[in-house]
Amino acid sequence: MRELIVVSGPLLALLTAIACLFFWNSPRIQRYLNLLGGLAHLTASSFLFVKVLNLGPQVLKMGGWTAPYGIVYVADLTSSILLMVTGLLATVIALYNFGGGIDEARERFGFHALSQFLIFGVSGAFVTGDIFNLYVCFEILLMSSFVLMVLGNTKEQLVGAFKYIVINLLSSTFFLVSIGMLYAQVGTLDFADLSVKLSTFSELPVSLQIISHLLFIAFGIKAGLFPLFFWLPASYHNPPIPASALFAGLLTKVGLYSLIRLYTFLFPHQGTGTFEWMWWISVATMVIGVIGAVSKMHIRRILSVHIISQVGYVTLALSLMTPIALAAALYYMIHNMLAKTSLFLISGIVENSNGTDYLKRTGGLFSSKIWLSVLFLVSALGLAGLPPLSGFFAKLFVVKAAADVGSYGSILVVLGVSVFTLFSMLKIWNEAFWKAPPVGAEFHPDQSFCGKFYSPQMISIFILSSGVLLMGVFAGPIFDVLTTAAQGMLDPTLYVEAVLGIGGS
Repeated sequence: MRELIVVSGPLLALLTAIACLFFWNSPRIQRYLNLLGGLAHLTASSFLFVKVLNLGPQVLKMGGWTAPYGIVYVADLTSSILLMVTGLLATVIALYNFGGGIDEARERFGFHALSQFLIFGVSGAFVTGDIFNLYVCFEILLMSSFVLMVLGNTKEQLVGAFKYIVINLLSSTFFLVSIGMLYAQVGTLDFADLSVKLSTFSELPVSLQIISHLLFIAFGIKAGLFPLFFWLPASYHNPPIPASALFAGLLTKVGLYSLIRLYTFLFPHQGTGTFEWMWWISVATMVIGVIGAVSKMHIRRILSVHIISQVGYVTLALSLMTPIALAAALYYMIHNMLAKTSLFLISGIVENSNGTDYLKRTGGLFSSKIWLSVLFLVSALGLAGLPPLSGFFAKLFVVKAAADVGSYGSILVVLGVSVFTLFSMLKIWNEAFWKAPPVGAEFHPDQSFCGKFYSPQMISIFILSSGVLLMGVFAGPIFDVLTTAAQGMLDPTLYVEAVLGIGGS
């Protein structure tokens, strides 16, 4: 039974979702259940992280069936860290709802249960030990996100959700076809077994190269990579703020995690050609994303398009394929999960205070909500990459990894995109916080729950902003742990031994 800790995160999320369904007509009880579920997830995931850090990868073999014949769930250092961050985001977003983050009507339509089903899918994706169950977890989180996206039934929501559904169904089709082809070629879908069997190829045959490219398309769409990212800015700004924050913090990260698994466990020997075009796609994603963000004038639209740009940093680091580069990719991903979620939650308070998030009709928040202003600066400047915040070290680590392999073009792109990111964050600051409210604009300076430091919403944002600061202060020790995680991904010997009981590649 001790092995159940491997699936404690997904299992707790599932049980919480089911419990919420039993209290369909009581939004208040659902709110508490959602918060307790997030706290339980965070606690269990933290215990799992400590166990993996001390003892190595942990394995749960369902029904006692050994891999590759049975279903296994595996927690290595990378997945346990991401599970822990997922639990943190689930907790702070659930807490945010106590401050009026979502209206009661949407709560009665199952917001809390759907949020936990989404957490269940995300958490399951991080610990699954085979690629077919990764597909199943993707479908669970996508079905939950489909409903969350249209919760409220506005015209904008339906239009955005249509694009989201169509492009993600296309991605799922690529994914499922790739799985069938992979099984036909290799005879297994278990990650550890695939790693061993694929490592016997000195050069991948054309059929396996095609499969790897199809999987890249599937995961690239889900991550929001160029050129099939248009579903993201069209949809993420429409749902209720807590749902948008969940999407921003988690959904694209599952796609990125899958890409990392794909090119470390399965196809690390693709050759330089594959990683060259991955680099170009990453650059295009970063540049187009940040230009799009600079051109927007609604806060949530700016933040949504920035997700695209930030995804490019992670895949650019992945394309360099060194332990330091992979550790930089993981560090950047975690930093972005904290900073981006915080900024989306802040955007909800700005919208509530001004009646809109359109920058030309906002203003005056610095004088009325000083704590909110300070926390916005921490998260925004962290996203832009100013020291001593986590974004500075995230970009510094990517730059160092690029310098180590002589990729000076990567350094120029990282620095250039960072300048435009800073510009877009300062635009939000100047318009929403620094300038006075426009004449005739709706403004609610007395809605104090938005400014009181001890309100649930402010506590949620404080926790995330503190994470952005602390990741910068303790960047060295954190990066050391992530370097160990990256080495475990690039050399899956311990993972394979834990799952199959044999040496790895």
